[in-house]
Amino acid sequence: MKTILITGSTDGIGKLTALKLAKEGHQIYLHGRSEDKLNTVINELKEASKNQNIKGFVADFLNLNTVKQMTEQIKNELPSLDILINNAGVLKTPSNKTKDGLDIRMAVNYLAPFILTENIISVLEKGTNTRVVNLSSAAQSTVKKGVLTGDVSINSSDSYAQSKLALTMWSFNFAKQHPNITTIAVNPGSLLNTKMAKEPYGQHWSPAEKGVDILYSLAMDSIHANKTGSYFDNDRG
Repeated sequence: MKTILITGSTDGIGKLTALKLAKEGHQIYLHGRSEDKLNTVINELKEASKNQNIKGFVADFLNLNTVKQMTEQIKNELPSLDILINNAGVLKTPSNKTKDGLDIRMAVNYLAPFILTENIISVLEKGTNTRVVNLSSAAQSTVKKGVLTGDVSINSSDSYAQSKLALTMWSFNFAKQHPNITTIAVNPGSLLNTKMAKEPYGQHWSPAEKGVDILYSLAMDSIHANKTGSYFDNDRG
């Protein structure tokens, strides 16, 4: 049995991946920004999977202080963590800046998983055959310092692409620094049938299950055990 944490798992492929893993009897930790929704999804997955070992953490990734608080909770509650899937992400939002003046996509898609992962190294290192899976994207573009710091404003799709390249670059660096943890960045598939793709684009190219299957495989299958520091493009397979 693995202990698994999936961020952004009250919706979309995060939720569906959590359900697939819960059905196998693993200890699952969900994450969401709304306590009510998180509790609803926990109960829903417990019933659907017949697995009572499902718990959760609340943190709004728009507020990096809540991410730090979540890392303290994890260190207090989890003796070890075998799999971390950094799935939480955002593209379209009503506003473009967090309360701290950061670009929303940079905060949620890169800074939050960076802070989360780097602060729970001690828990990850106690895991068995530990893996970190970071959700990148087919959309990636050169990271501008001003966008990273919130000093320059650009449109949401450009900042999304920059945030995903930042996450991928950090993923490669993290893999070098922690050779005992298998760390893989992945584009789970473009325009999957999820709320995140449908809201801005009004369409999808592939079923959500395409993303679920690759996340499951990268987290669990032995063929990926020695692929640390790599990037998997699920559009190409």
